[in-house]
Amino acid sequence: MPSHADAFADWLFEDLELNSTLFHVGQYCGVWQASTSGHRRASFHVVLHGHCWLHLPAAATRPARSAALAAGDAVFLLTDQPHCLSPDPQPPAAGRESGRSGQMRPLDAPGHEAPDSLGLACGFFEFKSGLDDLVLGLLPDHVIARRDQPTQIGARQIFELIRAEAQLDPHAPSSLIARLTSILFIYTLRALDSNDELSPCFWALLRRPAFVPLIAAIVATPGERWTTASMADFVHMSRARFCKLFAELAGQPPAQFVTLVRMKFAASMLSTGASTPDTAEQVGYQSESAFAQAFKRVTGLQPGAWRRTAGESARGALH
Repeated sequence: MPSHADAFADWLFEDLELNSTLFHVGQYCGVWQASTSGHRRASFHVVLHGHCWLHLPAAATRPARSAALAAGDAVFLLTDQPHCLSPDPQPPAAGRESGRSGQMRPLDAPGHEAPDSLGLACGFFEFKSGLDDLVLGLLPDHVIARRDQPTQIGARQIFELIRAEAQLDPHAPSSLIARLTSILFIYTLRALDSNDELSPCFWALLRRPAFVPLIAAIVATPGERWTTASMADFVHMSRARFCKLFAELAGQPPAQFVTLVRMKFAASMLSTGASTPDTAEQVGYQSESAFAQAFKRVTGLQPGAWRRTAGESARGALH
């Protein structure tokens, strides 16, 4: 039976297209520091061989962090944030967290890697749906996929394919690496409910049995009148305790989560040609104008514009 994280990962990525691009692939030796920050895009690092450290300075929802990485581990940074990878377990000085030093060179042949070298594939990804803010609002700011996690058996197979592709031609990295990394990311999300390193986000709620039925109910019936009071009653908590615990776990208030779920449901309806009034009613809005304002705030488009864009994309795919 799929885990709660499996089911919610499938729901979250339904109708979404994840697009990854490869930045570079190769290896570092000696003293070096690598980073993909500063490009205003979400990014990833996949460790092909060797060991290194990920350094993240403190952020609003978490303290500074340094994490050891080994071959088969992957890091997904869901926002453009200061960070670096280096062979040093000590983080760089303040203000230098995103610095780059050393030179990446082509990968050595398998089995012939230098003892102090690190093989790395790095790139960027985005959600090609206009729902970036919605998706990112439900996820932590970074995720580390560990090769040795029991839930990552499928991910280990994807990693082996990435490593094989990386070794094909050191001068012309395979574009397939980016596509394989997109698949690896989905496996990573499915392992979030067992990830002890998870920062506050939607997935943290799935670890609390009291919240799982509520989350399932909101996703199944977004048009219900989900007020703070009704949600607190659903989980048999006082309103104050419910709001405090929800925000601590999810990193956002419950009302914001309900809005995100509703807008995702609405986007799916509009993409299939549903009218704005029907969509508004299905996601719990009595006022069409209030729905349109909320939808634009999340997606950047008015409902009608979203519907037209989806229709144009569908017609273009047929030609």
